[in-house]
Amino acid sequence: DGTEGIKNVINVEHKQINFVPDVNGYDWTDPSYHLPAFYEIWAEYAKDGHEQFYRDCADTARVFLHRACSSKTALNADYTEFSGAPRTRGRRPAAFRYDSWRVPMNIAMDYSWYAKDIKWQQDYGKRIQNFLFCRGIDTFEDQFNVDGTLPEYILQAGGYRTLRHSIGLVATSAATSLMGTQAKSWKFIDELWNSKLEPYEDGYFDPYYDGLLYLFSLMHLSGNYRIITPASN
Repeated sequence: DGTEGIKNVINVEHKQINFVPDVNGYDWTDPSYHLPAFYEIWAEYAKDGHEQFYRDCADTARVFLHRACSSKTALNADYTEFSGAPRTRGRRPAAFRYDSWRVPMNIAMDYSWYAKDIKWQQDYGKRIQNFLFCRGIDTFEDQFNVDGTLPEYILQAGGYRTLRHSIGLVATSAATSLMGTQAKSWKFIDELWNSKLEPYEDGYFDPYYDGLLYLFSLMHLSGNYRIITPASN
């Protein structure tokens, strides 16, 4: 009801999802939260009188992703302003980290389901796969500065502070192959297929986050991450 500082999940003025719907997180965002395909679903099936608003949010999300993703590397910062400009959070410099892994898969889903931004999405897929491929198809790291350099500050996971060849990013970079226009896209699929859900060399293992991205990406690539429409009466 708006009490105690709680606001809308979507910033109505900007027509963008915010980071957290409270006074501290309402005026900035996380690129991995921008899923234009879901707005299209709501516009088509919600029947709540907000159909045009949802369509506007879908269009805005696509434009936002153009701005948030580097024109060179296709990488995006975990947190950004609504303009797409990277946002530093506390002492943590803005960089491509764990949240950012979801962005390639989200863009691929929008491409697969609605194909309303084909040219840019195909170019995005080519850029991010080219960048990661140059880092080594079986060695590319899981955190970067947006310009593609390795970060000095490494965000820890589960008490471990190190760069890895993480299954989560292996998975979503493979899902990007849905937009693939070059032969190397198959190499990303092979890398995912050959991945094992087991602890890394340092002992860290995350069956939740890595595991879900692994599952979702396999569903996308196999054609099983589908729109489920309401049953007709």
